Amino acid sequence: MSISVLHVDDEPDFAELAADMLEREDDRFTVATATSASEGLERLAADDFDCIVSDYDMPGQNGIEFLEQVRDEFPDLPFILYTGKGSEEVASDAISAGVTDYLQKEGGISQYALLTNRIRNAVKNHYAQIELADREQRLNLFFEQSPLGVIEWNENFDAVRMNDAAEDILGYAEDDLAGQPWEVIVTEPDRDAVGDVVANLLENKGGYHSINENIREDGEQIICEWHNRVVTDENEDVVAIFSQFQDITERKQRENSLEQLHAATRDLMTATTVEEVATRASETATQVLQVPMNGIHHYDTEADALVPIAWADKTDDVLDDSPPSLPVDSSLAGQVYRTGEAQRFADIREADDTFDPETPFRSEYIIPLDDYGVFILSSPEADVFDATNEVLADVFAANVETALDHVEQRQHLQRERDRLDEFASIISHDLRNPLNVATGRLELAQRECNSDHLDGVAQAHDRMDALIDDVFTLAREGKQVEDSDPVDLGDTIDACWRNVETVSATLVTETEQTIIAESSRLKQLLENLFRNAVEHGGETVRITAGDLDDGFYVADNGPGIPENERVEVFEAGYSTADEGTGFGLNIVQEITEAHGWDISVTDSETGGARFEVTGVETAAA
Repeated sequence: MSISVLHVDDEPDFAELAADMLEREDDRFTVATATSASEGLERLAADDFDCIVSDYDMPGQNGIEFLEQVRDEFPDLPFILYTGKGSEEVASDAISAGVTDYLQKEGGISQYALLTNRIRNAVKNHYAQIELADREQRLNLFFEQSPLGVIEWNENFDAVRMNDAAEDILGYAEDDLAGQPWEVIVTEPDRDAVGDVVANLLENKGGYHSINENIREDGEQIICEWHNRVVTDENEDVVAIFSQFQDITERKQRENSLEQLHAATRDLMTATTVEEVATRASETATQVLQVPMNGIHHYDTEADALVPIAWADKTDDVLDDSPPSLPVDSSLAGQVYRTGEAQRFADIREADDTFDPETPFRSEYIIPLDDYGVFILSSPEADVFDATNEVLADVFAANVETALDHVEQRQHLQRERDRLDEFASIISHDLRNPLNVATGRLELAQRECNSDHLDGVAQAHDRMDALIDDVFTLAREGKQVEDSDPVDLGDTIDACWRNVETVSATLVTETEQTIIAESSRLKQLLENLFRNAVEHGGETVRITAGDLDDGFYVADNGPGIPENERVEVFEAGYSTADEGTGFGLNIVQEITEAHGWDISVTDSETGGARFEVTGVETAAA
């Protein structure tokens, strides 16, 4: 930076010489001159200077008197008394008047190097003091006005001062904590960890963030988040440590509550009935949300009312009975159920539509559970619930809804399975029994006479038997995969090949994959693909099964499938073979969809059909 100097000396030639020499010594210098103290004051009033260099013995007003006038206007401006008539008395008076430095004139030009250095140091120290004062002012402003707690520690990490926010958080008056070591506000279990933070700060002289338990003056334990910063001097020695902190106890409690709610939600998802979901939800509201009076009311279509199906024990104690059913058209719970919007009541006795004006409950937070009903949180005290309670309760209620949906879906699937089982039983019993009778009669007829017509009947019976097997498989298995496990694809392919009547057909297996699948359904898929290849490719067909990047394929060297029929082949009943049922590839598609896979048909390298199954998850090595 440039340095502007005012040199005041009653000898103009010397003043000009000194100015020229100073500018030569340091090209940052710009030196202006004045020949009297009064002229110097005029120059100061008109321009800004970084330093004044003044002679002592000047007519009208000497250097000390000039200094005193300068100090009245510029108390911190560097002022160097540069005189040829120095004495201890002059030096003492100058120091008393606030001179920055004192230097006696000497002969020769070497004195200007010394003067230049004195000016540089004076200006450097002046601006360092300004910066330090500015930092101190900003620090004090931050210290006092920060909404967070702030504590200043000395180099031994003893408290020096604290702001009002810190007093509120820790419960200490500033005078009571001043001089105390950091250990007095840290819980015993956390002292080792905080001790490491302190050592790190003092050694590395940087900043450090930490979260730990603290002790208030009244003994209450809280959790605080700390941001610490070390202040050092020009020698990198620690002079102070500033800690900014806030009480995050409630935030941590919310985080813990959310973690517990997530765990409770996983437990909810294992429930198999609405009643079981409601019971577990009520227990969670008591233990995690810490609302000991709560309950879930389920909508009963016949009664057109919200009927209690689960409630906390404390609710029984307060009511001296089980909770009543609540009419949908004339109760606060019914209002929430109708509108689908949660409501918080500071005092339900003063609310419209209160079912029982004499109720022992005062505060309530009622949350709709879609079409299922409502979740009610209660308290005998007024205005208990706040926004924090609402957020946690809303999160949990949404999870309860999800669990109820899950139960409904499982029950719906179970009903579907029951119907399919019943249908499969009809197929197996009511259709197969007459077929068995017909087959038996056919065998008797074949013993009595030899007719080509009877051979046709036998083939029809075989086709009917195969149809019954395929329809039974479709009805019984459905579109859901129950349990998937790691399955060795190569071993499964070889086992399936042995289960299929392949005559002279050959199989080449080119896979080393282990995939995630339901073993029995995978076997059905592969066996149907093998049968399809044999039926359409002939007794000597060559089949290859191998790996894809995200699945596997089964290809043959048969006649292939025309491009315009590659969608139709998966439709139920579609077949081009006389002995085919038309359900084999439909079953294959059902199984791939049940696993979440995709299946497509293309040409094999030999011109036959190639079935590619993709989207398959492989087991970790």
